[in-house]
Amino acid sequence: MAAKSANNRANDGRMTQAERTALSDQRMFEAAIRLINERGTQKTTLKDIGELAGYSRGMANYRFGSKDGLMQELFSRFDDRWKEHLGSYVDNRSGVDAVLAAAGALRDFLKLESSYMRAMYLLWYEALGQESEIRNELAHHHEVYRKEATEWIRQGIEDGQIDPSINAEQFAVQYCAFIFGIVYQWLVNADALDLDSVFEEYEANTRKLLSKKR
Repeated sequence: MAAKSANNRANDGRMTQAERTALSDQRMFEAAIRLINERGTQKTTLKDIGELAGYSRGMANYRFGSKDGLMQELFSRFDDRWKEHLGSYVDNRSGVDAVLAAAGALRDFLKLESSYMRAMYLLWYEALGQESEIRNELAHHHEVYRKEATEWIRQGIEDGQIDPSINAEQFAVQYCAFIFGIVYQWLVNADALDLDSVFEEYEANTRKLLSKKR
């Protein structure tokens, strides 16, 4: 709805310069996502992004300076969107509730942002073959994800809802392995996975694993 309204304002000349810049950025990001999904990052050029977005072939280069610059901004925006989405699910939860809320957030994000998620994973996997800013940022993000999961478990142990024999750090590694592994399998063949069933089973097994033994 907001994008449609912005387009209408653009068509009748009522947009401010800031609004026009935001709209052109959004169109180029959408074009980049589409091209990355179709071709991969290596064959996606700034020229093609600008043209597909409806601008001159030099527009993307003028705005972002380089393809790396655009990709880093795309990554940053994706991260902001994911954090906002995750936060709305986890909120102030801790322990088992936080782990399962985060898993549910991923399940729904895959359904809501499938194209964006696919494009980001292509970007990330292609970045692994060389030292790059995106690879360094990705490593940092993985560290943050593990720390968050570790804290959820530690809080749950302190609250008395999680078995104190659980190793919080190791569980965090296994949790992240599940999260990223599911996304990878989904990217390879989404039709082979019943996401709702997969996450329901994960929820049941996680509750059994973490519940404090009587």
